[in-house]
Amino acid sequence: MSNLDIKVPDIGDFDAVAVIELMVKVGDHVKVDQSLITVESDKASMEIPSSHAGVITQIKVKVGDKINEGSVIASIKADGVESLAAAATTAAVVAGPALGVPKPEAAKPKSDVPVSEQAVVVPDIGDFKDVSVIELMVKEGDTVSVDQSLITVESDKASMEIPSSHAGVVKSLNIKVGDKINKGDVLAMLVLANSSAQRASSSTALASAPVLSTPELVAPLAAPLSVSTAPAHNPSEASSLTQVPHASPSIRKFARELGVPLGEIKGSGNKGRITIGDVQAFSKSVMKGQVQTAAQKASGSSSGSGAGLGLLDWPKVDFTKFGSIERKPMGRIKKISGANLHRNWVMIPHVTNHDDADITELEAFRVLTNKEHEKSGVKVTMLAFLIKACVSALKKFPEFNTSLDGDELVYKHYFHMGFAADTPNGLMVPVIRDADQKGVMQISQEMSDLAKKARDGKLSSTEMTGACFTISSLGGIGGRYFTPIINAPEVAILGVCKSQMQAVWDGKTFQPRLMLPLSLSWDHRVIDGALAARFNAYLAQILADFRRVLL
Repeated sequence: MSNLDIKVPDIGDFDAVAVIELMVKVGDHVKVDQSLITVESDKASMEIPSSHAGVITQIKVKVGDKINEGSVIASIKADGVESLAAAATTAAVVAGPALGVPKPEAAKPKSDVPVSEQAVVVPDIGDFKDVSVIELMVKEGDTVSVDQSLITVESDKASMEIPSSHAGVVKSLNIKVGDKINKGDVLAMLVLANSSAQRASSSTALASAPVLSTPELVAPLAAPLSVSTAPAHNPSEASSLTQVPHASPSIRKFARELGVPLGEIKGSGNKGRITIGDVQAFSKSVMKGQVQTAAQKASGSSSGSGAGLGLLDWPKVDFTKFGSIERKPMGRIKKISGANLHRNWVMIPHVTNHDDADITELEAFRVLTNKEHEKSGVKVTMLAFLIKACVSALKKFPEFNTSLDGDELVYKHYFHMGFAADTPNGLMVPVIRDADQKGVMQISQEMSDLAKKARDGKLSSTEMTGACFTISSLGGIGGRYFTPIINAPEVAILGVCKSQMQAVWDGKTFQPRLMLPLSLSWDHRVIDGALAARFNAYLAQILADFRRVLL
């Protein structure tokens, strides 16, 4: 492997552009065309990609530095010597020749006769195709000046404002949010202010964008918010809902995925730029009822009514009309767990796999172990064996021991196991820490101690946080299968019900076997169906022959 420098490619006529974000760090493995830094001028923001794949050995710029074409961004231990700089350069300028976009050609007057109407078309702003319209900045009837921005478009690497080539009054808009546009497409028809209106001679304005701060591991986000598209506006209007949100393409994409209205967020970054933390904080505030979106205010509904999700309001019923009733306040634990479960169910795309594990031999071993250690006072439960089995499965399938943080997966090298405990006050989830380093006897003892604390209401916050994976066992209560709700920020949860004797075909005859129902819920954003099926199958194999945990 070779060491080489990654340099700023030729992305247009610009000079001394500020670095506003570092998107990688030393030790990161990057792919060809993966963005390394974000730069910004007074008119544009752009992500600069890597020309090679490899491991970052040194970052040679910092936020605030001024860079030019040829400036060294980073040193990289390349996976190979093939340079894809040309492809990376093209990707970097996918939405145009970057920070110094060439000026549109001057309009050639056809005659001396005054022109009353003028079509405004997409100018030549570089090698791009089918760029999405993400915002209309004017509406019919607005008076616009030469070089005033009409719309905002966005590719996967850059956002850009398209200006008006003439001054006049907007007669009609020929595009809408979501449309794909190309060079020469008609954006709008103007009634010209005068016959001498000239095509703009200045550069095409690009949207300014904020620093994308390094994401911090925060509490999982709440349910998606109703998108409230900011109305088209005139620059003279100063409302926060009508100003163009200062956000980079990656932040805009993140906000769209959550359904967060960017126009309603106050940015905390430099010059009011919106960061990923701002989007996350706004989302949590809405779900807590601390903030209402414009859509909620317009409907006169609170965040808990369902209107924020486009749902019907919750029915309000006078139950006394139907008979005698009694009202009791909901317990604190149920309030907290209920809100978390609601958020997780709405935000996480759950899928549940059901399977059965043959625990005939394991149950016999468990009973024998309890007889041999009867004097110790420790009672080994099937759940203790399940915890050890799940640790083994997490080691074999590390995707299940991750958390989703923005566009990154956090892989954990520790194995803290949560188990759902039913208490008089509601559901609680104590955590067995470092379960991979403990035997079944020790796990059983800790489970017993934690379960007692949970029932007595004496669990500390430390004893209920940090789990990688949770097991929800209905034990001897009954039931067959169910769909456990994932305990965010985990990506999976195992549900088990009461084991039952079944007649199982062994190839020759039916044999009585003790079968344990397994219900594995998993986050489809992180895990696919094939991986989930393999996890469940492997888990069942371990429970059928517990010697496999030693492999």
